[in-house]
Amino acid sequence: MAVLFTTLWPVFVLIIAGYVMQQKGFPGEGFWPGAEKINYFILFAALLFASLASAPLDNPALPRVLGAVLLCLGVCSAALIVGWRWRHWPAARFGVLAQGVLRFNTYLGLAVVGSLYGKPGLVLAAVIMAVYVPTVNVLSVLAFSAGQGASPGRLLLPIARNPLILACVAGAAFNLSGLELAWGADKLLALLAGTSLPLGLLSVGAALKLHELRGELGALTANSLLRLFGAPLAAMLCARLLGLPQLESAILILFFALPTAPTSYVLARQMGGDSRLMAGIITLQTMLSAVSLMAVLALM
Repeated sequence: MAVLFTTLWPVFVLIIAGYVMQQKGFPGEGFWPGAEKINYFILFAALLFASLASAPLDNPALPRVLGAVLLCLGVCSAALIVGWRWRHWPAARFGVLAQGVLRFNTYLGLAVVGSLYGKPGLVLAAVIMAVYVPTVNVLSVLAFSAGQGASPGRLLLPIARNPLILACVAGAAFNLSGLELAWGADKLLALLAGTSLPLGLLSVGAALKLHELRGELGALTANSLLRLFGAPLAAMLCARLLGLPQLESAILILFFALPTAPTSYVLARQMGGDSRLMAGIITLQTMLSAVSLMAVLALM
């Protein structure tokens, strides 16, 4: 438990620091959107590319891990579809609730994985993300278009241009080509990647909107419990069903125990979703994850 605490408290201190900085107007209103854009398009993409470029893609455990990711996403998606049919949610609401259960905070996840499991954990996490990120983005877009008859091709085009997906594809392609990072390219990527996580955690804190927690308490609580406890339970069952080794099981469960992604708010606005509910879900899940992550990791 002491190891978990020493791993998690620096992560959440950075999140709190980002929130306080944003509330105090430091370093300025224009800083956070620019910082998020630089991180999203350059720094974080560099981290994913570097991790996949050197990942052992011939590891015999990887097909089982990726199968477990898809199986768990399928279970969670099926539960959401049952709720949609039962409660008759409009697409604007269903898309938000689906993002709250399916998406995850990549910055927080990689920070915890790196602290607990080091480079082997980060490599495996990058491989999982290569499947998880595009799949969840597709599912999120489809949820917002549920019952609206929108063209899947038009809706999914932005996903094909997603810098994180492109970085994963490029990193895997580079790896399979047999080339090596030479002439200091590995050091450049390491510098960019090392900057990504702390800046990302500060941005997570800056994006918190405590005032959006008023109202919709039932929906906020139910969605958060499903994401923070229901999803990791499903991941644990999938890992046992497929016989995953200990490290792979731990990282899979950890990813499904993470709070939803702050970028969910952007997609909700772009797709005409209930952005106020989305902001509340992001804020509540991020706050509760300080306790829920400790509980899930301790039980593992």
